[in-house]
Amino acid sequence: MSTAMEKYRDACARFFADIYVGENRVLVFGEGPVHPRLMLIGEAPGEQEALAGRPFVGRAGKNLDGFLAALGLARGQLYITNAVKMRPTKVGPGGRVSNRPPTKEEIALFQPWLDKEIALVKPQALVTLGNVALAALTGRALAIGQAHGKWLPPDRHSAPLFPLYHPASVLYNPALGAAYAGDLAALAESLRTQAL
Repeated sequence: MSTAMEKYRDACARFFADIYVGENRVLVFGEGPVHPRLMLIGEAPGEQEALAGRPFVGRAGKNLDGFLAALGLARGQLYITNAVKMRPTKVGPGGRVSNRPPTKEEIALFQPWLDKEIALVKPQALVTLGNVALAALTGRALAIGQAHGKWLPPDRHSAPLFPLYHPASVLYNPALGAAYAGDLAALAESLRTQAL
């Protein structure tokens, strides 16, 4: 890991420790090489990610395996991170803790840290999974249903952006499966035929 990335992580950890005093929140940082062809950005870590301290493990890791297979890439070839670096949780009626989507406030709080991370990683292209990551990257209310499966020109960042549905959304809404598969095929074709 580069010295610049270590400094980034230390500064981020201090910032959030001061905000969430005594809450013992776990930050799950991104991982992968700098200057990768793709930087994959998800929503937020889940339970397994918070326990392991790594993005996209457990159930999310299985989704990632399918994503990588479709693109013909290995995990070590991309940089993987989340828009929000702490697990957002809610407590159910029986006291069970479960995941929830990040709030607008949480997304905004992590926004500058995501921007700094992208600047340090310097990917050739960005791939977002779902509405949360798409909004965090574009800074506008652009729905995934409108933007998925096509390249968006560089906006706030210097790399082009390819939005995808979140793989988990296909589990909850199987009707999205064909669109998700088609989008992955389009991205794979771009990687084969274009110098990003």
